[in-house]
Amino acid sequence: MAEVNELVITRPDDWHLHLRDGDMLARVVPDTAKRFGRAIVMPNLVPPVTTAALARAYRQRILDAVPNGLAFEPLMTLYLTDNTTPAQIEAAKASGCVHGVKWYPAGATTNSDAGVTDIRRCDAALEAMQALEMPLLMHGEVTDHSVDVFDREAEFIQRHLIPLIARFPRLRVVFEHITTRQAAEFVAAAHEGVAATITPHHLLLNRNAIFAGGLRPHNYCLPVLKREEHRHALVAAATGGSPKFFLGTDSAPHERHAKESACGCAGIYSAPGAIELYAEIFDQAGALDRLEGFASFHGPDFYRLPRNTDTLTLKRETWQMPAQFGEGPDALVPMRAGDRMTWRLV
Repeated sequence: MAEVNELVITRPDDWHLHLRDGDMLARVVPDTAKRFGRAIVMPNLVPPVTTAALARAYRQRILDAVPNGLAFEPLMTLYLTDNTTPAQIEAAKASGCVHGVKWYPAGATTNSDAGVTDIRRCDAALEAMQALEMPLLMHGEVTDHSVDVFDREAEFIQRHLIPLIARFPRLRVVFEHITTRQAAEFVAAAHEGVAATITPHHLLLNRNAIFAGGLRPHNYCLPVLKREEHRHALVAAATGGSPKFFLGTDSAPHERHAKESACGCAGIYSAPGAIELYAEIFDQAGALDRLEGFASFHGPDFYRLPRNTDTLTLKRETWQMPAQFGEGPDALVPMRAGDRMTWRLV
């Protein structure tokens, strides 16, 4: 087969994104808006986005940060807590701008302290979500400190996800940013209402990348990178053509001083080269013809939204990712900082 040097695909969407708020929001929105038509925006602000009114206000702040000439639609989410009520779920559904509810186990990741302490406390809200077909988006890790950090996703499946689906068999579920062979196999075998997002960093990196020649804080994320065998399983899932798997960058910016500290923040800022990195992944797997499905079709089909109608063009061309955006301790260091990229957004 002749080498493909230019790729035109339906404009993709990002089904898992952190945009933060305030000054950070204005800095990072353009990188996503240049590449993606829509994005599911995470609600883990301080304070968290727990109501439809807060979601609408956050949505407007995002729209205000979109550069002129770019069309970008933020798809909002609510932050599930022990106290989320069916009325809040109904209001979110009625808002037209909220497209999912995010389950963070309390303490699992950045700004998750207000998360769920016991999912059974949310049964009334989950019943409302099931009835209204509002997806539950899950950060799938246990927070039990007796469980090894590399095993927390696999343990979550057994301890929480399997019982949850048994109790709510019609609940639509997105297993966010999966990182393990066990998660890929579970999603593939589950009923059609269960899907998963996969990040570029979990497709390109294994856990050695955190320790290459020293501690690499900009490769630290949650869920943490896993063994090479798991990376291979994720690549097979992403490039295999199954509609159960779709693009979700989990791009999660933190300023340099917050990453390079005694207790560095988790998160990889992939937005400045996200679709280009996915093109590299699919190219390496010999599956460029399946990139459009993964990036542009499977997500909107699952969320029951129309596919985008415009296109995006990628060219096989070498360029260098900037080492950072901004100066000093407030700079943002992107994924692949200062290194070679093999696909360029036209």
